[in-house]
This record gives sequence, structure tokens and C-alpha cells, in this order.
Amino acid sequence: MKLTKQLGALALAMALAALGGCGGKTANEPAGGSGSLPNGPSSSAGDSAAPMDLSQVSDPYLAVSGLAGDEVVMKIGDGEITASEYLYWLYYCTNRYLSQFGGQMTSLPWDSEITEGLTFGQYMQDQAKELAALHCMVRGMAQREGLTPDPSIATEIDKQFADMIIQADSNEERVVHTYWASMLTKDLLTQLNENSNLYSQLRDLYYGEDSGHFPTDAEVQAYLDEVGRYKAKHILLATIDLDTREPLDEAAIAQKKSTADGLLAQLRAAEDPIALFDELMHQYSEDSGLAANPNGYTTSKGKMVAPFEEAALALQNGEISDIVESDLGYHIILRLPMDPDDYRDETASYFLEKRLEEEQDSLGVEAAAALDKLDVGSFWDNVLSLQAAVYAESQAS
Repeated sequence: MKLTKQLGALALAMALAALGGCGGKTANEPAGGSGSLPNGPSSSAGDSAAPMDLSQVSDPYLAVSGLAGDEVVMKIGDGEITASEYLYWLYYCTNRYLSQFGGQMTSLPWDSEITEGLTFGQYMQDQAKELAALHCMVRGMAQREGLTPDPSIATEIDKQFADMIIQADSNEERVVHTYWASMLTKDLLTQLNENSNLYSQLRDLYYGEDSGHFPTDAEVQAYLDEVGRYKAKHILLATIDLDTREPLDEAAIAQKKSTADGLLAQLRAAEDPIALFDELMHQYSEDSGLAANPNGYTTSKGKMVAPFEEAALALQNGEISDIVESDLGYHIILRLPMDPDDYRDETASYFLEKRLEEEQDSLGVEAAAALDKLDVGSFWDNVLSLQAAVYAESQAS
């Protein structure tokens, strides 16, 4: 198993851990944020989920999975990962997947094979293992370096918890249940935020400005090239109706090609083609995203239409393409430089994650047999039942 290569995984965890700024909610509104219950259980299947009996639940992790929250389910060297940590990440990964569909999926393909020998449920489990392992590695490495989390993190979460109790008419149990709905407890919430802080400290220690290994401009560019990040502007002469996606008639398409040829000729003849590019782009480009991206698109491989991407990546900074044809129309592309300072911290994070990955490979990961036996579909159904119960409780108060 490899560590996730998604940059900012810890920052995402911290954002979720903040529960969407719960301090601004009323007592009857569960906290916002990914996996929360602002309008009911966070799934399309939530409407049909029968609420479980909260009075019979003392350990939410046991209730949804059969695994006690404090049960150790993974080990990395001397580091231990409990069921509560793993199940939080399993919930997080599944909920994030669902969010891509706006919660409109009517069923989840748990047993569908998404790649050779790997079902969707197994894929979700692998993702959860990777994120749990990443956090465990951060804690272990920070401990060896003598780093400790900022004490204000626990203090702030204690304050947040106390404020939520006040908003809940002094009903602490209801607040605890609200955390459960996102597979969290106050202690786990604190730990996730502390891990994020330790991650930042490790990055500064190993790759910060005073570390002796602060990423150079060349290293930043190598990182951007490796992950396929680039920036470009373009002039688009559309050969389709951008609202209906229907192609224009042949005469209109021929006119667009003629206009594109004329614009390119002007650029090739210009003393300052970069300045002229902006002028022509604002005058002629039919890209509906221009107003929101007047300084160009910062994107990565796989995000733009293939002909645009291939042409843009083939250009040097400051170079203008020939006419590029895609399903959208005719493009003239200007490759733009990326300021290394904007990506130095991101590159440092990448270096740290590579370091964590290498150490994890050397230590190895042990997973308890209980994880292989876990039925992810049943786990998710039980989470929905727990969420339905928490939501019903909030509405009844």
C-alpha cells in the first residue's frame, strides 16, 4: 500500500474537522460541512434509512461496524491505528465520492469491480487505510523529532464544544451525537487537527526556509512538470453553440477559421505578441470562462480538452501556439510561466509525503483481519441509520 499522493490531504481533514464553522448554527441545526446533516442525512439513500436507537449506542464505531472505537486495527512500526480513526476515513472517502454526484446516487456499487481484482468497496477501504496510515506516520515522525502539537488547538476545540452545548440548550449528549454523525468524537477531532499542525511543523523542519532544503525554483518546476500542472491563456473561436453544444453550420465554421487565421497572423507579426494576445483575447475570444479567468487557467493533466492540453504542454513559457482545433472550436494558446513562490509550500508538502511514504515502505503496514471482514455496504447503511437518528433528534428538540 502506498501513501496517497493527493496533496493537502491533511488540510482537507482539518477543514472537515472544523465541522463547517458550527459556532454559527442554531441549536436545532447540525453543523455544516462535508458529511454533515444540514437538511437531513448526507446521502440520497438517507430518506429511507431507518433511524437507529441512540439510547442503545455508547460507541458509534461499534454500532456501525462491529468494531470498538479503541480497537487497534492497523500497525505501522510502533504506531497504532484504532478503528475510530480508520472508520472516520472510510466515512470521509465514501462521503467525498458521493459529493461528486450531489448526493443523488440511488445505490452504491460496493461489489462492482472498478479495476482488475478490486471492487468499489475495497477501493474505499484502501483509500481509508492510506489516509489513516499517513496520519499515523506524521504522529510517529513528529514524536521522534520531539515535536508537539500547538496546545491552542485542543483549547479551541474545547471552546467550540462548549459553545455548541450552549447552543444546544445545555444538551451535551445532542452535541456528542452531532459529532457521531460525521464519525467523529471530540477527541478524534482534536487529534486530526493536531496531526495537521504536526504535519506543518515537519514540513517546516525538513523543507522550510531555514532547513537548508527549501525547494529551489528548479525543484518546484520539476514538481509541477511531474504532476502535470501548467498555466495558459487562449483565444477561442467556437465552432459549436456553447449553450446547446450543437455544431455551427459550415459557413459559420469557415468564418471562425478565417478569423483565427487572421488573429494568428497578427500575433506572428507583432513586436510585442504577448501584449497583443491579451488585447485580441478580450476582443475576440468566445470562452465563457474568460471573465472568471482573465489571467489564464492554472490547470493540470486531464482537466482540459485533449488537443488544448497537448498543445499547451508542448509550448515553452511565453510561446504562442499555431491554431489548435478541438471539439469546442479553434484555439490560439499562450503558455504562461508559473511563479515558483506560489508553489514552494506545495512542493515542500510533496517532498514530505514522499519521505513519509518511503519510511512507511520500510516499516510495513499490518492490518487486522477484522478489516478484511468488514462489509463496507453494511457499514454505510448503518452510518445512514445513525445520521437519520441524529437528525431526528435535532428536529425533535
